[in-house]
Order: sequence, then C-alpha cells, then structure tokens
Amino acid sequence: MERSIEQQFDFEDLDRILSGSCHSDPLHVMMYATDASVYRNRPKAVVYPKTDQDISIVLSWCAERGISVTPRAAGTSLAGQCISDGVVLDVSRYLNQIIHLDAEQKTITLQPGVVRDELNRFLKPYGLFFGPNTSTSSRSTVGGMVGNNSSGTTSIKYGVTRDKVLALSGYLADGQWVSFYRPGFNPKHQEQRNLPNDDLGNKASDSNGRQQNLTDSIIELLSEEKTRQEILQQYPKPNIHRRNTGYAMDLLAAQWDQEGPNPQDLDLLPLLCGSEGTLMVTTAITLSLDELPPQHNALVVLQYADMEECMLDVVSAMKHELYTCELIDDVVLDCTAQNSLYTAYRFFVKGTPKAVLFCELRDDTPQGLAHQVDQFCHELNQQNRAYDVQVLHGDDIDKAIKLRIAGLGLLGAMVGDKKAVACIEDTAVSLEDLPEFIGAFTAIMKSFGQKAVYYAHAGAGELHLRPILNLKKDQDKKDFRAITQAVSTLVKQYRGSLSGEHGDGIVRSEFIKEQIGVENYHRLVALKKLFDPQGLLNPGKIVDPWPMDERFRVETTKNAKAINTRYDFSAQQGILSLSEQCNGSGDCRNSHEHQGMLCPSYQATKNERDTTRARANVLREVLSSGDTDIERWGSSALNEAFDLCVGCKACHNECPSKVDMATVKSELQHQRRKLGFSKKWDWFFGNNTLYYKYLFKIPAVLRAALNSAFLAGIIKTKYAIAPERSLPKFPKYSFSQRLANAQRQANVQKNMSETGHKTADHLGLNREKGQRIYLWIDEFSDYLEPEIAQDAYELLVGLGYDVICITGLNSARALLSKGYLDKAKHIIDQNLNYFETHCSQGPVLGIEPSALYGVRDEYLRLASDQSLAEKWKTKAFIVEEFLAQEIRSGHITKASFTDQSLKLKLHLHCHQKSLGEVRDTFELLNLPAGYRPTLIPSGCCGMAGSFGFEKEHYPTSIAMAELHVLPAVRRAEPETLIVANGTSCRHQIEDGTERKALHPITVMRRALNNFNLK
Repeated sequence: MERSIEQQFDFEDLDRILSGSCHSDPLHVMMYATDASVYRNRPKAVVYPKTDQDISIVLSWCAERGISVTPRAAGTSLAGQCISDGVVLDVSRYLNQIIHLDAEQKTITLQPGVVRDELNRFLKPYGLFFGPNTSTSSRSTVGGMVGNNSSGTTSIKYGVTRDKVLALSGYLADGQWVSFYRPGFNPKHQEQRNLPNDDLGNKASDSNGRQQNLTDSIIELLSEEKTRQEILQQYPKPNIHRRNTGYAMDLLAAQWDQEGPNPQDLDLLPLLCGSEGTLMVTTAITLSLDELPPQHNALVVLQYADMEECMLDVVSAMKHELYTCELIDDVVLDCTAQNSLYTAYRFFVKGTPKAVLFCELRDDTPQGLAHQVDQFCHELNQQNRAYDVQVLHGDDIDKAIKLRIAGLGLLGAMVGDKKAVACIEDTAVSLEDLPEFIGAFTAIMKSFGQKAVYYAHAGAGELHLRPILNLKKDQDKKDFRAITQAVSTLVKQYRGSLSGEHGDGIVRSEFIKEQIGVENYHRLVALKKLFDPQGLLNPGKIVDPWPMDERFRVETTKNAKAINTRYDFSAQQGILSLSEQCNGSGDCRNSHEHQGMLCPSYQATKNERDTTRARANVLREVLSSGDTDIERWGSSALNEAFDLCVGCKACHNECPSKVDMATVKSELQHQRRKLGFSKKWDWFFGNNTLYYKYLFKIPAVLRAALNSAFLAGIIKTKYAIAPERSLPKFPKYSFSQRLANAQRQANVQKNMSETGHKTADHLGLNREKGQRIYLWIDEFSDYLEPEIAQDAYELLVGLGYDVICITGLNSARALLSKGYLDKAKHIIDQNLNYFETHCSQGPVLGIEPSALYGVRDEYLRLASDQSLAEKWKTKAFIVEEFLAQEIRSGHITKASFTDQSLKLKLHLHCHQKSLGEVRDTFELLNLPAGYRPTLIPSGCCGMAGSFGFEKEHYPTSIAMAELHVLPAVRRAEPETLIVANGTSCRHQIEDGTERKALHPITVMRRALNNFNLK
C-alpha cells in the first residue's frame, strides 16, 4: 500500500489514549531508525505499550489511517526486520512479565518482552530451561525469537523456537484479538490479559469467528494435492531443521493425510513462528520446556590448517551425541586478538588455525562424560584432520564460548568503511552437502575477490558467511546484490535455506521467489492478505519486499562533511566513523544480572534511549544530517540521548565494536559549551578541584565552616545538588601539608643528628631506600582523603620502596567529565612534561583510578605530544596494579603481612574494569594468608563523580547502586570489611548504607607487619 510521506498524523492524539506512551519526536525516530542490520529508515513514531489493550488501540488507530506497524523487542535482527516506515511497537520495555509457570507440565506462558537468559534464570530453580539459545540471548526476547524462529547453538539437541511454541495470543492488523494453540494442548493461561471484563466476551466471540475464517481459508488454499506437493518439493529439504525461508507453508502442507485436517486439528503455530511480525502482534506465548542439561560437560576444541578439512570433520563429529557443534575461522580469531577483553580467552589457540571447531559433550556422571570424550577424540583423531585437539572443562569452557559468541560483534569493530556485512550469513544446507557447498561458496567469493568469514553453527549445516564490503561505494553496493544473488542460486541447487535462523527481513525477502518458486510465492502473498488485508504489519518483509540494496544506513553518512573535534578520534577515522562502528548487536541492553557493566544507565532505566546503541544511532543521525555546529552539537535530541551516560567507559571495553560513547559525551559537553548551552552548575563541578589547594591556605578553623550543614544547604541549592546527598568533608590538613611538615621535621632531626642528637623516623623519610617509585597524590587523595594518601605512602615505604611523592598535579578528571577540554589539555600537557622531567627513574603510581587511568585514555586523545602520551601510558599504574605485578614477580610475599583472618567484600571502580584489570586488586587483597576477599559482581555504583550529586540525576544514581552494590553491602556481615578503591564509590556506599568502605591500600597498610610510623 502506497502512503504519502508528506501526510502528517497527530500522534499526540494516540499518546493520550494509551496507558503507555507514543513518541514522534526526533530523538525516538532516530533511535529506532536502525536495528542490527545494514539498513536504516526513520519511523513515524515509536510506541511503548504497557498493556495488551494498548497494542489493540495502536493497531486499530493505525489501521484507520493506513499507517504501518512494526513490532520490535531487543532490535538485534540482522536482516532488517525491525526497520519501519510507520509506527515501531517496542514491547520490550513493559510487556516483559511471566504470566504462569506449570512446572509439572513443563510449560510457561509469558509476554513477548521477556529476555531469554532472564527466563532461564527464573526457571533454573525448577530444573527447567528454554533450549533455543542465540548468541544475543543476554538481551534477545522470546517474542523476537518467535518472530525469527531463532535457533542458536543448542538446536542440534533441543530444536528451534517453533518446536517449543504451544500457544500464541495477540492481535491482527486491525486490532482483533486472536489465539492459536497446538492441537491437543489445553490452554489454561493464554486468555487475553489487561482488557476490561465486559470486553472479554465480545472479543472472544469475535476472535473465534475470525480464527475460523482464517483456518478455513488456509485449508482451502492448500486443499489440492498438487498444491501441497509443489510446496513440499520446492521448499528446503525437510531434514534442514533451521529453515526460515518465507512462511512455513511446507509445515502446513505436511499436516495433510488422505482425509485432510479438520479445522481444529490444523496447527498454524509453525506458520506464525518465523513470520517476522508480518501476520500478527503477539502478546502472550506458551512454551514447552526441557529439563536442565546433564551437569557435567566438556568442550572438545579441534583446530585445523584448512577449512575443508574442518567441514569433513563436522560430518564425523555429528555422529556423536553433541550438544553444540560450532565453528569460528581465522578472521574472527584475528578480531579477538585485537580486543583486550578477549585476548585472555584465546588460551586454547595453538599456532595459526584457519578454523576452530567447538564440540560440547554432556553426561550425568564424570565417568560417563570421560567415556564419551574418549570415544569422540579417538574417532576424530583417527581422521587425522585436526592438527590440535584439546578438551576443556569448567571455567575454560565459559571463556572459549565467550570468545565464539563475541565473534559477531567483533566483526563490527572493523575501523573504517569496510565492514563484514550481513547478507548471505544465514545459509543452511543438509549436513551431507556442507563440505561440497562450502567449496562452491568459496569459489563464488573468490570470483568477487572476497575472503569469506566463516562462523557459527556447523553441526546444523548453517554457517554465518559474510563478505567484507564498503557499502558507500557503488561497486560494492552492486557486489552486495550480486553476491547474494549468486549464493541464493547456489543454495537453491542444494535445496538449502537462504534464511537459516536470522530470517528474511529486507536483505533476503527479494530472493524468496527464487527459493520456493513463483507459484508458492503467490501463495505467500495470498496467505499474508488473509491475516493482513491492508498490508500494514511490518511491510517490506517476506512478501512485497523492499529492495535489498536500498535504505542502507551508510547512505546518510557517506557524503557527510568532516567534523572537527577537540579529542583526537583519528584512530577511529573520525567521530562519525566511530558512531558507524555500532552494528546494533545490543550488548548494551544486557541486564545487570549478566556479567559485565554495559550499559549501567540502561540497566537502571530499561529505556532504549539510555543504551550505547541509541547514543551511537542518534550521534550518527545528527552529525550526518546537520550542516552547522548549532545543528549538530546543539541538537536537543543528541543532548537527551547522552544525558544519563555516566562515563563509566564500559563501552570502551565491553562493547565488541568499542563504540566509546563516554569520550563522545565529554566531546559533546565541550562543543555545547562553545555554543552557550552549559548548565550553570557545570562550572562548579568541572572546576572545583582546581581550587582545593587555595582552600588549604586559609586557617583550618575557617575551612571547617565549609563542613557545616548551613553552608552545605546553600551549596546544594546554588548548584542543584540533591538534598539527600551528603557533601565531601574537608579534613583539617591536606596530605601536602602533612608531607611538608614531615619534611621540615626530618630536616630538623637531620641537623640534630649531625650535632649528636637522636633522630626519629617520621613518615619513613630516613629509611633505607629501595626501588624508586613516584606516588602521584591526586587532588581527591590530597585534599579530601589524605589518610588514604598517607596509607599509600606508608605501605610502599614499608615494603621497601624509595617513594617520591608528587603533589600539586591536578588529574583533570573533573574537567574532562564536564567537557572543559581546553583547560584539561593544558593540564595534561603539564602533567606529561612533569613526568618526563622529574620521574625518569621509576613508574608513576596513582591512588584514585579515575585520576590515574586518564593517562591511558583521554591523555592519548588530547596531549600535544603524542609520543610522550604513549610512553607514559605504559609507565603509569594504580598502586594495586603495581603491587600485584610485584607479587607475581616474587618481590612481595605473604611474609610481610598479617595472617589474621578477615572477610572482605570488594567493589572496584569502573575505569579499572574498563582500562585495567580487576584481578590486580583482588590478588593483592588475597596476599595476606587469612584474608578472604570476594568480588561484588557489580557494574557502575552510580555515583560517577558529579553525576550522583546532581539533583536531576540522583534517582538514576541510586537506581544503579541498588542493582548490585548497595544490596551486597547491606547483606555483608558487620565484621566484613567493605572495600572500594574509587572515591565516588566509597561516597555512594556510605550514603546508601551508612557503612564506611576502605580503600584497598588502607586495608593492606593495616595488614603490614612490623612497620609503625609515628
């Protein structure tokens, strides 16, 4: 249906009648312009439905106006299923509840927005789980899995999503409620929810009539034997269980017998699973569940010098009872070698394999597992194809699997315009055809001058195969179509499936006609009209497809002007190219229950606006569409997208594509300040640390007044600080003052010694010297927590180091956090010059992670002397990092510390998690024989410098803290020490729990044996 793009609609009218909300502002249409595919199209509006009734209202409202509706959940589709020219209906934000679990019958009914991994965490205590397992399972939803008929690594054992679906309820395009069940299934909890009781009867009555008409029409469509045979002969081979080409009419045709099905016996669920939201909008899903897999598992890792040899071994391997059989190639492995997060997970890689095969075996007993592994390895070794065979257990399995899962996102981290693009990445063929098919596929790729990327589910006959193309170039755009066409023809020769698990979407729908034949394609069109006569549900996919070589997201950026920035983004080929690195895989939508801290603002709000992905999308849209700085940096949509970014730097590390939005936010604040958009309190938060040294020049009695409740109230009011938040207290003396006083006393005592008087060793200044190190006393440690600086000094001296204290150097952290980049650059240059001039004899050690780790991050982007910045990046460490290295080298041992028993709970700073190593602090606190530290599995504490002080951000700050940190501290026994190495983290913990957290340095200073300073 053609609709005028100029036509305007009153979406505020729709918003007024919803329990949820409707948004047609620039921010939301930019956020939802892309998914995880190569495509882009701004929708007209985005709706967050809160109830089933909201969905009915939206569909009815849009149907009356001829507006299309595209259902969406996590938005991780690779084929463009979520790209819309109408209204995007995001069910993930609110429709994410479990409706009913029947543990005895092993079934569960839930809403479509329930995340797959969260579902399985809920089911685990019952000994059950939902088997299909995508690489995006930490954020993909069950509704999306139904829409795509998702499979994942476990399909060879547990089947695909459509195998598990027992019932679906939801709405047709006109808002009519319908419900479909597997024949023989007794639905107890699939009734329509959230509708007034007086509407239920009428809706149910109308639904029965509509469903009857649908079923009768489908039976009529397939009534002729010739029709059914044509379907069965033209569709992919039935033994390819991962097949999503078009609507699954082959599974309908297979239900006929000599008599034909009764209407009540026709199972329409296989048709609806994999229909990509083009037939109905689902609101309730009933699944069959499996018992948890056997407890004991092993991962056999086989490495090959040749891809063909690997393919041949897949056939042999699948004769065994495998739970997974997965492949990655050398291109993906090379990506992991360039990503610091995953280098430790490459421990199993031997030599330079062209292909690595992961085969998982399970058993209820260790003995049974060992027997299976022995048999499997014996047979595969007999084939003599793999040059290395290893058996992994325990944590090593998790590391290897994380490496494989990361592959998809890492491919998107390719810097520049060339990308591994998804177009032919979903082919599935019968297992016996796989080696020959791969050979033919490789020949096609060579003819296009391509080195293929081989990845994914070898045991299911499916490989994610990606060409590397620059879609900004006309020839590569032509190759995009030509390669897909050539592979489509090849797949048809083998009666494979062009869409194995990722669906047709935009990228493959054009080729459905070739895959299943013209007559069968016309039957798909007829079937679509039965469900959606106006063609309003997710148009452009499966039938009446949009062209696969239009609507590319790069079309908006390929002619964009270069954008000048204060930070150096040359490593990413500019800030716009950095935004393009986001491939939409949605790792930033992971729950706080998932390991890692990406993205803390989304974890707290569950709002797509607060994901790294949304920020990258809006950044790309705004920077590529604006011609002037005011149009770009002055965009209110861009400012709102970045509002809750706390600068934790998780995206710098945990995002597989390394889309560093923390640095972008700092740049954005800098650019907006130049345009006059600063908030009045930004100056205070950005510059206040520069003036600490002057406060300590006034008498201590006057400075103490700053700690009074009266002045605190004035400061909070003036600078929009949350009334609930405490302010830092200024101590009587700074560390600089203590140090200067100690040095004066030392000089006096030195003079007394020379005249025969006895001396004292005050602050260790007269001790015998060891290795020279430079202890950088940052502005937070010097002026706010001098006792920690004192502990650091005494700990290092007590361990025998020759400690030179650096005072008076501001780290520029506060300036950076508020975008005062010109001032920060000046300070950074000063600091680097100081290090170079005065710190030549050893490393520089820092106390506060946010201060020290700037040397490894922002300094590299702002410093005038890049070679100097690169040099000191490798010579600056937080104290715990340095001491952990010394422990590993054997220079520090347990003998120096107490053997007293002590429990510790440890929360570490975000910047350490992103730019350093958590294990450094953990291993250091493990050194005393009796110490038992445990890590709180936390993300960002939510304080994030000034963020947690600001009145407008205080609720989000607390919400972040309540995800992990504060509950863990409250649960800790009173005698357990709470340890945190970030000054903001300690502040948040004390405000939220009234428990004081200690710096790890303080803990280790107190544990040090036989060293007492006066």
